[in-house]
Amino acid sequence: MTRPTGTPRPYRSYVYAYPHKTAYRPLPERPPLDALWADEPKDALSLYAHIPFCEVRCGFCNLFTRIGAPDELTTRYLDALDRQAAAVREALGDAGPVRFATAAFGGGTPTYLSAAELERLCDIAERRMGADLRTVPLSVETSPATATADRLAVLAGRGATRLSIGVQSFVEEEARAAVRPQHRADVEAALGRIRDTGVPVLNIDLIYGIDGQTEASWRRSLDAALQWRPEELYLYPLYVRPLTGLGRQTGGQDADREWDAQRLRLYRHGRDHLLAHGYRQVSMRMFRRADAPALGPDDHACQTDGMIGLGCGARSYTSRLHYSFDYAVGMREIRSIIDTYTATADFSRAEVGRPTGPDEARRRHLLQSLLQAEGMETADYTARFGASPFADFPAELARFEELGWLDGDAPGGLLRLSPEGLAFSDGLGPELFSPAVRAAMAAYEAK
Repeated sequence: MTRPTGTPRPYRSYVYAYPHKTAYRPLPERPPLDALWADEPKDALSLYAHIPFCEVRCGFCNLFTRIGAPDELTTRYLDALDRQAAAVREALGDAGPVRFATAAFGGGTPTYLSAAELERLCDIAERRMGADLRTVPLSVETSPATATADRLAVLAGRGATRLSIGVQSFVEEEARAAVRPQHRADVEAALGRIRDTGVPVLNIDLIYGIDGQTEASWRRSLDAALQWRPEELYLYPLYVRPLTGLGRQTGGQDADREWDAQRLRLYRHGRDHLLAHGYRQVSMRMFRRADAPALGPDDHACQTDGMIGLGCGARSYTSRLHYSFDYAVGMREIRSIIDTYTATADFSRAEVGRPTGPDEARRRHLLQSLLQAEGMETADYTARFGASPFADFPAELARFEELGWLDGDAPGGLLRLSPEGLAFSDGLGPELFSPAVRAAMAAYEAK
């Protein structure tokens, strides 16, 4: 399909959280957590624990993670996580109900931790924070090399409902091109061990746009994944970012129009292939098997409910402030931030973040709703903000409609992306960033 003149590029920014951490800054007043959470609803919180360790760092990865953990660093890190959890739970108070509706362990690679350390991580979530991991959805990320039987047994026994494994490609040549050394036999063995746990949801991550990848080789990876009948599949476009392994090889270029076209072709091929095999599209990236079991009670709404992040790469959200710790991609800076975190004794204040006023709340709600295939009920938006999204964002939504990104056949009162709009999610999302967030992101100095 030929793009209209002036159409934003399809691959500008993966909008997995808004505002992005590159818009965060040190908070001069270092607000105390108890004041931040005093008037917040706390009966449907999300809990996220970040483990910033991996056995290798993939060439495309710009996440907050380091290779290895020498000198008992994982022990010191969990000690700090325990101190932080105690401080956060105290700050939440007991004046009203405190309940976690969903939980996740991410990274990095949480299963870099040993089985005993994973037990301790679960204990921190349950005994310090009060999360009941056996009654809420619990998602955990893993990798082929660390998905060992003993680790997986701990997670299954502690209530994990979803295990997500980053395969990226079942074609070994493509894995090498992405600077992700792995053998398909090892990947298949890890998938077998995950299935043996009986955890109800298996998610497999795949990447398209790798150097040398063709529609035929992409189909090989898709079909290899489908052999395991995963309940979920995530299809990620490859990005080449500064300070990553691939970024150092290529100079960090991410603006090649031919590459854009290749990634769009592969995306559409993958989307259509999964739809033909009984999957439904949840977002640009996420596909869920139509007969997959429900994950259980999940009454956390990412647009409105708060998040508690534990660990030096995790974010926390209140209605007025998003906060975390310092952010970096370069290995030296990441090591320094982790060392600072493990030495921290007082976790009672927010250190780095960004205030989110009414305008940012509107943008975040629209972004996180519109980028889901099911769309957004405009009445829900109006009930929360007192105005129609078309009144708040007339220029943006008119432009999306002109580009064919809105579904003209959606039922009345439902604002939903068209298939083409979903395909352009990574171009559409940044169009809704506020000028202030754009400026802050542009001024951020990568480190």
